[in-house]
Amino acid sequence: MGLTSDVVLAVAVGSAVALFAATVWLWPRLARRGLRAVAGRIGLLLATQVALFASVGLAANQAFGFYASWADLFGREDDLGVVVDHAAGGGLEVLESERVAGAPGVRPESGGRVQKVAVVGRTTDIATHAYVYLPPEYFQPRHRERDFPAAVVLTGYPGTAKALVDKLHFPRTARELAAAGRMEPMILVMLRPTVAPPRDTECVDVPGGPQAESFFAKDLPEVVAAHYRVDAKPGRWGVVGDSTGGYCALKLAMHHPGVFGAGVGLSAYYKAPVDATTGDLYQGDEAVRNRADLWWCLEHLPAPDTSLLVTSSKSGESNYKDTLEFIERVKAAPPTRISSIILESGGHNFNTWRREIPAALEWMSGRLAEA
Repeated sequence: MGLTSDVVLAVAVGSAVALFAATVWLWPRLARRGLRAVAGRIGLLLATQVALFASVGLAANQAFGFYASWADLFGREDDLGVVVDHAAGGGLEVLESERVAGAPGVRPESGGRVQKVAVVGRTTDIATHAYVYLPPEYFQPRHRERDFPAAVVLTGYPGTAKALVDKLHFPRTARELAAAGRMEPMILVMLRPTVAPPRDTECVDVPGGPQAESFFAKDLPEVVAAHYRVDAKPGRWGVVGDSTGGYCALKLAMHHPGVFGAGVGLSAYYKAPVDATTGDLYQGDEAVRNRADLWWCLEHLPAPDTSLLVTSSKSGESNYKDTLEFIERVKAAPPTRISSIILESGGHNFNTWRREIPAALEWMSGRLAEA
């Protein structure tokens, strides 16, 4: 059973409850003096505490996707890195292909496919893994000449790309919305913003370091379009992310409106932090620092012709006041367009984002269709 399995979580919770009940039930028998009674009390208390902390840890990992597997948790992840062939000039290789969870039938033209791919950027030499969702229409004969809009989907930090598939259910949600006629069939490219792990680059072109923004804005769309039938018209790419990924999504849409016709920031913030996980992102370059500050961009750069969607909660999200201010500033800066999803309550977690993703994908599809 995998680390993120619901069965593992249920076993841990069940064990904690059972051990607590056993402690209450057996405590009178163990209240006597003596080595065996003392050892019994210590053993029950310790086992109950371990089960309780395991339950809390597993639940937190389910909510935030810190670790994808037992090997990842214990530092034994054997998913090998991607070799960068500098002479090849970048590319994409399909490593695995799987069904979309909850999709009908087994054939791709019925339920679509999720492919795990290795991507290497042509200009940045950044190499990473991603998951690509291909809708059922992509495989249907009547659509064999059709090109599809596409969207980059980004996790938070540290996050795992697999969580976008298994926990946030982007492929399943996109398939269901398209089947219901609420959005256009769309290719989704799902990955972490952490392209130089373990460093959190905040999607910044770090002077002398990883050129993360250029990878997402130039290399990734170029590589994906060379391998899949992606609509080449300007503005037919979108970008969506949560937390750090949400900040990256807004920044990419604002800085590269010719590529991204829409950007969605789920629980986003609006200025890149600098801390122990990021290191020195700017190397003293004030221009790079300013570009990473969306407040500065709104005030000093020409307003981009793109559409933005931001989300927050009145109770449970720390970005609520900043989000309201961001909305007002964008409203005063045409031609940039701004929309929002404001929940009454919802924390900074997967459950909140799952409530926002269907409306966000439907909104993004409508904006890309206008491109």
